[in-house]
Amino acid sequence: MAYSILQHLEFNAWANGAIADTLKPLSEEQFYRENKGSFPSIAKTVLHIWGAQYIWYRRMRGESVKKAPMVAAPPPQNEILAGLIDSSKHFIEFVNSVNPALLSGKYRYTNLRGEPFEDTYEETLFHVVNHGTYHRGQIVNMLRDVGVTTIPGTDLIHYLRARHK
Repeated sequence: MAYSILQHLEFNAWANGAIADTLKPLSEEQFYRENKGSFPSIAKTVLHIWGAQYIWYRRMRGESVKKAPMVAAPPPQNEILAGLIDSSKHFIEFVNSVNPALLSGKYRYTNLRGEPFEDTYEETLFHVVNHGTYHRGQIVNMLRDVGVTTIPGTDLIHYLRARHK
């Protein structure tokens, strides 16, 4: 069977879960420590992934999102990690709940600056996974900076190998 968008979303949920499991034992100091990444802490990087997933999911459901979520004081560590995992699962539920033909169709939305766009559902879903992969890589570097030495492989091939065992 050909690799599908559903499998790709399941990979994303698996990889986010593996990263979340690695982040759970971190102290608050390690989790919120300022660094020189794209986002100034592990916490803010995870919040960015969660926030982007939140926004894209709502756009695909036809909801209007006017501002980025969670930009004020960050929630506690356990809520951030739970939000990352839950938002990853929403995409799997979405794909399982719609007619597969819808995924090649387009939807319209307005970005946070008020600019109108039109994208296909499937292209957006691939973007969401790619976006998460990029930022998980940044988190790996930040984990090394805070002294974590045991970091799971979250590349797609690790997921595919685990599925075939």
